[in-house]
Amino acid sequence: MKAIILNASAWMIVPVMDAFAKHLSGSMDVFQIVWARYFFSALFTLSIMLIFYRRTLVWSKNPKLQLIRGFVLAFSTLCFFYAISIISLPKALTLAFVAPITCTAFSPIFLNEKVGIRRWSAVLFGFLGALIVIRPGFIEINLATLAAVSCGICYGFYFIITRKLSTSDNSFLTLLFTSLVGLSIISLFTPSVWVKPSLTEWFLMALIGLIAAIAHFFLILSLKYADASRLAPLGYTEIITNILISHYFFHELPDNWTYLGLFIIVLSGLYISRREHLLTRTNK
Repeated sequence: MKAIILNASAWMIVPVMDAFAKHLSGSMDVFQIVWARYFFSALFTLSIMLIFYRRTLVWSKNPKLQLIRGFVLAFSTLCFFYAISIISLPKALTLAFVAPITCTAFSPIFLNEKVGIRRWSAVLFGFLGALIVIRPGFIEINLATLAAVSCGICYGFYFIITRKLSTSDNSFLTLLFTSLVGLSIISLFTPSVWVKPSLTEWFLMALIGLIAAIAHFFLILSLKYADASRLAPLGYTEIITNILISHYFFHELPDNWTYLGLFIIVLSGLYISRREHLLTRTNK
């Protein structure tokens, strides 16, 4: 129960961060918002590690993979923050939910995992859900919808790399590495688009980084008490907070096609998670 509460809490506070990012996108560039997310996240994570986990401040056993992971997540975050600055929060999140499907599709190549016909069918079913949301040929496909899908694809690769690193590096070290790599990359582009934030905007920027750090901290703690395959479906609880915030603060609600695509993608992801859980139990 402790693992479920921690994991679900993490996913349900993430849309609060997304809402702050969407609000700030009206007055500043997406690069500056992503910079704030990584700067304050790195600051809070480093502070926690210095106070409670000093022994984990050791060099990575796989620094190249850490750099790749940090780059992939930075690009994924940039894509998602750009997407929500243009389209609604629920639609962007629905398209980003292709992440576990992408992870399953590419795990045979990068992790040498065996994926059977049932899980391949679920992957194709989930892809159909994404097509229903975008509806190519019926509505214009814009850069924002492509960015949301790109975010999900990148996040799928992020999951794959995280699986590889889980056997070599400490979770908190990986979290700190991710923040520092993302901060270093985004800092190269931020000066050219920087605008002076107001005191309120600085506060919101700090909250974005704090929420990101807390969410990842909760996720790490939850994985100490339960298997990843058991907790994976809880990631879909994010859509609950997402829709509520989108409705009450931005007056946005998904259309019926988005609801249908969401249902198909979530159903596909739940089936994949269930299959992985059963296979994990069988191999024990």
